[in-house]
Amino acid sequence: MTTKIFLVRHAEAEGNLFRVAHGQYDSNLTPRGYRQLHYLRERFRGEKLDAVYGSDLTRTHATASALYVPRGLDFRPEPRLREVRLGDWEERTWAEISRADRRMYEDFNKRPHLWRVEGAETFAQVRDRMVAAVRDIAAATVPPGCAAASHGAALRTLLGTLEGMTLEEIGGSGHSDNTAVSLLEVEGERIQVVFRDDNSHVPAEASTFRRQSWFKEGPAAEEPGLWFPAPRQEGDAQVLDGMLGEVQAGRVAWMVGESTLSLTDFTILPDLRGRHLGVQLLGQAVKYARRQGRYALTLACSAELAGYFAQYGFEETGRRGDAVDMAMDLRLTVREVP
Repeated sequence: MTTKIFLVRHAEAEGNLFRVAHGQYDSNLTPRGYRQLHYLRERFRGEKLDAVYGSDLTRTHATASALYVPRGLDFRPEPRLREVRLGDWEERTWAEISRADRRMYEDFNKRPHLWRVEGAETFAQVRDRMVAAVRDIAAATVPPGCAAASHGAALRTLLGTLEGMTLEEIGGSGHSDNTAVSLLEVEGERIQVVFRDDNSHVPAEASTFRRQSWFKEGPAAEEPGLWFPAPRQEGDAQVLDGMLGEVQAGRVAWMVGESTLSLTDFTILPDLRGRHLGVQLLGQAVKYARRQGRYALTLACSAELAGYFAQYGFEETGRRGDAVDMAMDLRLTVREVP
């Protein structure tokens, strides 16, 4: 009897938004990511699933909730479905990685069989654990089938392998949008890819890929992102410059409180606004807040700017005259989608 396994890439997460390399670094979904889950849930409405699996990272667990909660199922964590372990690349921006080692950056997307980074897995290791996980899931599944949430590079490696590609050939294959769905049919030892990387359920305004350019010109296209020198101290604040090539594009500054990190400056040069660079400054603030054990980012802004910060997960906590106090909760949380 044939068993179906639906593979789902996780919804938009912090690394996708902030343009930071998150392999096995654990992170939350973004507000856009949670909106994508409603479309994913609707796509699977009426689909019978025996079980729902996912990697044990927060972003895949939250994604899987759009499938297991409506069916009254339990989430089944499977660590072998994790993203590639990135070693020394973890938490670095893609622009910084490209600047530091352009050849290895290209290898990651275009020549995965050659990619080697200190502390990281090889793509051969990713391939082997993903294939083994799928075979074990298939053996444990009651037809008609199940679903499993995983990650972009890991799924690209798995799907290419099941289509008969070598790792070198996989380097020329495409990437999947967030919440894109692929379907496997398993019968005995045979695993067939029926379709892959389908994001037709996600409208353009909710798509992550529609807002990004890096994948459109091929697997190793240059990404228009920022890199960041080490923070410096200015009085009581820490200041981080955002660099676009050799030009300072903006800066973010903060003060560290007992349980929060409070932004005191957030600036992008006027002629660079509208290019989704400011959110990368927020990403660095999130990184340093977590590193220092703080559970929230806070800031005060004008009412006109409150909507900008709200789209990235800040919520209003109060008002003082013309200033709006806002906070972003940084704790890792699975908000289940009913």
